[in-house]
Amino acid sequence: MKPEPFRIEPIFSPRLWGARSLAPLFPEKSNLTEPLGETWLTGVDCRIANGPFAGKTLGQAWKEMTTAWRGLEFQDEADFPLLLKFIFPTDKLSIQVHPDDTYAAARESAAGGKGKTEMWYVVSAEPGARLLAGLKPGTTKDTFLAELADHSIEELFLSYEVHAGDTFFIPAGMPHTIGPNMVICEVQEYSDLTYRLYDYDRRDPNGKPRELHVGKALEVINFGPSASGKVEPRPHLIVNMKLGEYLVDCPYFSTERLEFEDLVHFKMLPSPPIRFSLWVFLEGEGVVGWSCNPHDMYRYNSGDFQYKQGECWLVPAVLASHGYYPKKKTSVLIASPRNPKLDVEKNSDGD
Repeated sequence: MKPEPFRIEPIFSPRLWGARSLAPLFPEKSNLTEPLGETWLTGVDCRIANGPFAGKTLGQAWKEMTTAWRGLEFQDEADFPLLLKFIFPTDKLSIQVHPDDTYAAARESAAGGKGKTEMWYVVSAEPGARLLAGLKPGTTKDTFLAELADHSIEELFLSYEVHAGDTFFIPAGMPHTIGPNMVICEVQEYSDLTYRLYDYDRRDPNGKPRELHVGKALEVINFGPSASGKVEPRPHLIVNMKLGEYLVDCPYFSTERLEFEDLVHFKMLPSPPIRFSLWVFLEGEGVVGWSCNPHDMYRYNSGDFQYKQGECWLVPAVLASHGYYPKKKTSVLIASPRNPKLDVEKNSDGD
């Protein structure tokens, strides 16, 4: 079974704060009868659209993938490592925080035992759209509790007006919320552990308040200084030509964004296949030619696929070269998983 890129069919999830139109990313999802808030692009229950795993779920396919697909870093991993989403809020999300791996392993084994570090890339935003990410310097647990009781907790947060192209890194322990009138592409550890602190007194469809998790949240919040939040991307240069940006590099994933209107070629450095990657097309349409043979530069004898806006593709670790042939201006976010266990092993060896 030769490795080849494959497209993952998304799953659309209803949310109280969601939107009734997901256009232009998903123009078929318009005039909806219920609001959709999240599009899971790499959920383990998502179906695969093409290739040797067509019709299977991503979780089923992951169990069958060899090292050529997964890469050396993930050849022995039981679980798929990254969850990618689009988020479509028309109201504020709850103010929330996520635990780290250590806390989740000790306290949340029934929920998978994994923490949640994430990043956001702002795909689009209307004027004045804002989000909260991290606490103002000097905020203590006591002041936090007092403002929470007074329903004025937002005053303790760092508030950002957002614009298309902004990037935010949200490590475990950083409280946050996303506001309305924006579209976010989120890359995160594969975990759905969320501790709600405040939900603006909203009610679920049955008229009941949604569950809060204040006790656990207070145990995991980082009240100290943090260098995270909004990040400044680094230019991505190909032959002195800016094609995009390096966005985030952390123990769980690295992300970059490419943007181009003309043919672009990429050849990977000769090396063992380290890790697979996930490509999310934020804009545009066209064709990608690809090859697993490092000598096929510009020929792409292995195959090609057509892409369009809103699609997510898994690209195997052994891909040696590829070329983008855009029909329209294209923007693609590329997320490569990293295995934090390997960093721990290296550090324990003194490297």
